[in-house]
Amino acid sequence: MPRETLLNVLLMTALLAFPLWAHLADEPFLITLTTRAVIFAIAGIGLNVALGFGGLVSLGHAAFFGLGGYVMGILAYHAQTYTPLMEVPFLIEGTKSMPVIWLVAIVLSALAALAIGALSLRTSGVYFIMITLAFAQMFYFFTLSWPTYGGEDGLSIYVRNSFPGLNTMDPIQFYGLCYGLLMLVLAFVWALSRAPFGLMLGAARQNEARVAAVGQMPYALYLTAFTISGAITGLAGALFADLNRFVSPTMFSWHTSGEIMIFVILGGVGRVFGPVAGAVLFLLLEHILGGLSPYWHIYLGAVLLGVVLFARGGLYGLLAGREVAHD
Repeated sequence: MPRETLLNVLLMTALLAFPLWAHLADEPFLITLTTRAVIFAIAGIGLNVALGFGGLVSLGHAAFFGLGGYVMGILAYHAQTYTPLMEVPFLIEGTKSMPVIWLVAIVLSALAALAIGALSLRTSGVYFIMITLAFAQMFYFFTLSWPTYGGEDGLSIYVRNSFPGLNTMDPIQFYGLCYGLLMLVLAFVWALSRAPFGLMLGAARQNEARVAAVGQMPYALYLTAFTISGAITGLAGALFADLNRFVSPTMFSWHTSGEIMIFVILGGVGRVFGPVAGAVLFLLLEHILGGLSPYWHIYLGAVLLGVVLFARGGLYGLLAGREVAHD
């Protein structure tokens, strides 16, 4: 078994075993902490589709993360207040059903990514980075001044949304739901990276001229990857808002975009399971170093600097080497 495959198995087994141990030990905080890691991993996987496979350095993925969160918040808010979301031209009501919320979050995030990507991809390099950041900041300032849904104070949801057959207020059951979604997203991205589209996207990242010469359009490949990336990140945003039962404009902030990028860099850019390892490492550092000093970000910066300088393949590159490009 290749080292990287072994690491994948060990990582996912640990993510399954640790919350079960925490449940038996009656440590709900540790279950919630691991749930955050799983949700952040999904967000990182979303960015990795654009950054790792397509070479698109986006500092605006908080736009999709926040959009997914606000989809959950708005739909659940109208359900708990028994007020319709829209009456004209037809009636649209809120909902507390997780599958419906996820579907709406994925579709709206994908449409937003399609629109943002269609404009942003007309630029490249630092201009692409800045225009994606600008779009996220536009969402941030819009929600900041949106009094209908709390403005800068955010929006609270009293009870977590529902999923058929589960008690989602039980930390271990909600964790199992998030873990299952993580496995589905990983399977989808793994298959995508090995499909003709994924191979062509990787080729475009390395040499656009050769891809164009064989009749493919790099712009269309990038736009498709960016749209898929936004959809996955939107799903993570909806899960994160449900975890906290709260949504606020900070989900759109550039800090959030930066954190999602850190997950990818720490774990390994272009590795399917890299963002999972990166999210786990990030929250471990936050939990351990945050207990030692309120300035724990200084130590995080030192770790990130070390990864960039001495382990450019991230944690996966350090432990598994460079033998497999996208495992």
